[in-house]
Amino acid sequence: MKPLPSPQALRLLQGLIRRPCLATRPRPCPPFLHLSKHFHAAARLDRTETHVLSDIGEGVKEVQIIQWFVEEGAPIEEWSPLCEVQSDKASVEITSKYSGVIKKIHFGQDAVVQVGDSMVDIEVEGEEGEGEVEDNAVQQQQQNSSDLADAEQLAEGGGEAVREEAELLEEKAAPGLRSEPSGKHASLATPAVRGLLKEHGLAIEDIPGTGKDGRVLKEDVHRYLEKGSGQPSPSPSSAPPAATRPEVDAKQTETPQKLTPVQAAMFKSMTASLNIPHFLYSDTADITNLALMRAKLNAARNPETAPKYTYLPFIIKAVSLALNKYPLLNARLDVTTDPKKPQLLMRPVHNIGIAMDTPNGLIVPVIKAVNARSITSISQEIQRLSQLGQAGKLGNNDLTGGTITVTNIGNIGGEVVAPVIVEGQLAIVGVGKVKTVPVFADDGLTVKPAQVANISWSADHRVVDGATMARMAQVVQKYLEEPSSMLVDMS
Repeated sequence: MKPLPSPQALRLLQGLIRRPCLATRPRPCPPFLHLSKHFHAAARLDRTETHVLSDIGEGVKEVQIIQWFVEEGAPIEEWSPLCEVQSDKASVEITSKYSGVIKKIHFGQDAVVQVGDSMVDIEVEGEEGEGEVEDNAVQQQQQNSSDLADAEQLAEGGGEAVREEAELLEEKAAPGLRSEPSGKHASLATPAVRGLLKEHGLAIEDIPGTGKDGRVLKEDVHRYLEKGSGQPSPSPSSAPPAATRPEVDAKQTETPQKLTPVQAAMFKSMTASLNIPHFLYSDTADITNLALMRAKLNAARNPETAPKYTYLPFIIKAVSLALNKYPLLNARLDVTTDPKKPQLLMRPVHNIGIAMDTPNGLIVPVIKAVNARSITSISQEIQRLSQLGQAGKLGNNDLTGGTITVTNIGNIGGEVVAPVIVEGQLAIVGVGKVKTVPVFADDGLTVKPAQVANISWSADHRVVDGATMARMAQVVQKYLEEPSSMLVDMS
């Protein structure tokens, strides 16, 4: 079998067969007219650089790989995305430190990578030392001449023969030398798109992407679903047979399924939370006056400049005002510096996390410096975080630094919740569904409708006693029942 030409000769051959003159001339155009770019004044030196997982902050020691944006043999540019990883804090996109060709990927999808581990090997192009340039330049010139001769010899048989030979060689050549795209963008998609695919049980490879470099967009998924729904439904004869349904005496089976990155992060976080001794405090707040104020504000607002007010920004501001009176609930318990002498770390800034339901699962973005914000500012920040959360684009800074958490389970349903404290915090508040109930008026005789909601607290019983928690809860309840009193205490 005739030996394959060198990679350099292959590149020259590919340049030859793509020139228009091959369609009309029996011999290729002179190679020196269009291949001079392959000559270098200095010799090229291909070396391999290893991209390691750097420290991404916030004490993160390991991450789980959600998806790779590259594959072995594909070219990569500096600062281009390599992969997306999920820590117990946030989803982060890792970018390349080098430009070159991916030689080896050390970890697969869903693998857990420690900080400092090698992630990928990248073959990069560099220059040799000055002492070796002259000798190697001569060798390179001789090699280039040989490569040109090989390319011209392969081109002797005419355009079609060269084309067939080139196709055969490209199939056998290393993937990194192929001039056609290697398809590394075929599986690119945002977490929101992947959540949509998972919801409908679709494979991303089956959907044509119309985004940049073939990226699959939400519109592509919806278009694919509409096309599928327009097809005629299968006839009854093609429906799954009744035998596929379990029999009454069928044996139970269990199919392993890996946790999603968000579920894995929640598993770790909640497992750590089990070390905190919880206690629950719950009460019902009459928020009729708040409901009336909210309705007036929404009716008078300019939709183009002001966000729509929900109950949540008022609740968050009420919690922040109450923390001014009970700063203990904003502190952190330090048991690692000296386990024999635990201490409280007091924190003056109120960074309040909000539990949020997203296509990727439960996440807790953080509204920073609530004690320096107005209710309108809080509402705008909730809107920003919600939009990023639905799109799967929340950054590490959006998901870290919380000092206390609010979870509004009432948006989905349920009146009472026993929330679990987030590690590094001392308390969490859960708000139930707002409902209308009959209550007695001040005269004790007449009955009137009222808007009420259950508010439940969980606190760390190692440093927070029941009385302190109850007093804190009463202050928050007062602010919600008489929202005008918040104006007096706002600084």
